Amino acid sequence: MQPQTPLIREATIDDAAQIWPLAEALATSYRPTRTAFTEILGRITADPQATVLVATDGERIIGYVHVLTHEAFHADGAIGWVEELMVAPERRDSGAGRALMEAAESWARDRSDIAYLAVATRRAQGFYSSIGYEDSATYFKKQFR
Repeated sequence: MQPQTPLIREATIDDAAQIWPLAEALATSYRPTRTAFTEILGRITADPQATVLVATDGERIIGYVHVLTHEAFHADGAIGWVEELMVAPERRDSGAGRALMEAAESWARDRSDIAYLAVATRRAQGFYSSIGYEDSATYFKKQFR
């Protein structure tokens, strides 16, 4: 039996309990805490330039994407940025990731006349290439905690 097409909607703070295990599993460099996660989700959902979109199978959340827009000089205007994308391991290859990215693209384009939408990751390169994203830049970071 083919998995059903996921439903995509904006997250609310009431979704924290279902998003938390996905966010915790995504982390590799840091160990997020539940308290900070809940506070951050509240701030993101209140920010008009950012959102968390969730994919559901009708009852439970099976994935999420955190997307935002901001102004950038180099783009002569706004750009979109995918901060996080996570799909439950048992639902990968079901179309949930693709649906979340399509929704993120639409959300960002509806907010601003974005020049592009970017994601910085070395993970899931095959997935991003398959949905039309190109390798563009190296990601540098300096850790402070």
